[in-house]
Amino acid sequence: MKTKICSAILSLIAINAFSQVGIGTPNPSAMLDVNGTMKLRSTPVAPALPGYQILALNQNSGGDFQVAQVNPQLIIDAAVNAINTTNANTSVYSAKKTAGINLLSLSLFPSGFRAVNFLQAERTLGTESLFSDTDNTYTIPTSGVYAIGFSFRYGTGLQAAILSNSPGVGILRTRSGVATLIDSRTFSGANLLLLSLTISEASLNSLYTLQSGDKISFGLTGSSLLDVGLLGSSTGSFYIYKVSN
Repeated sequence: MKTKICSAILSLIAINAFSQVGIGTPNPSAMLDVNGTMKLRSTPVAPALPGYQILALNQNSGGDFQVAQVNPQLIIDAAVNAINTTNANTSVYSAKKTAGINLLSLSLFPSGFRAVNFLQAERTLGTESLFSDTDNTYTIPTSGVYAIGFSFRYGTGLQAAILSNSPGVGILRTRSGVATLIDSRTFSGANLLLLSLTISEASLNSLYTLQSGDKISFGLTGSSLLDVGLLGSSTGSFYIYKVSN
């Protein structure tokens, strides 16, 4: 018994004297230096992340894999940043126009459709390369399903008479030089006693299957007889982004 006690005392003295213990290495470089694998038979379960730290291994090229404390929030932030960087939706674009509205008419447009002259300077979100000031169109970057929303208020939004040609809003797709109206909605009207009113405001919001290189225009349908003077008090906006392949 005396021999065991003496051995234990000498071991404690040796640990305190050298202050570094090596397992599997004759030259420890830390308080405890383990050169080999380590197993833990059981560990207590933390009730929540706040108040706890995570042990992480620093895998440097020299092979000195030092263990250090890491705040769990740092790992969460790094994971979120990686997801956002990898899965960033580069197709997102939106714009709003509140002044200087003109309606553009091109020979390839269907009869009655005129595009709103949206410009890059009026974008609220997105990359300049997605939209062209030359033909006022958004170019689809990759094929897939896109969410598109377009709204337009003509004048103050309420007119004193039903407008001719049933005007409304429309979304136009140009593919390989062929323009197709893929969605539209007319302004609504109501007859109130002796006064006919047109609620000259409408919007479109839906999903559309599009191909890479398609050009999207936003404008008005049945617009050939609209009062150009009311465009000065009109507003328009659109958004578009890819939601699926």
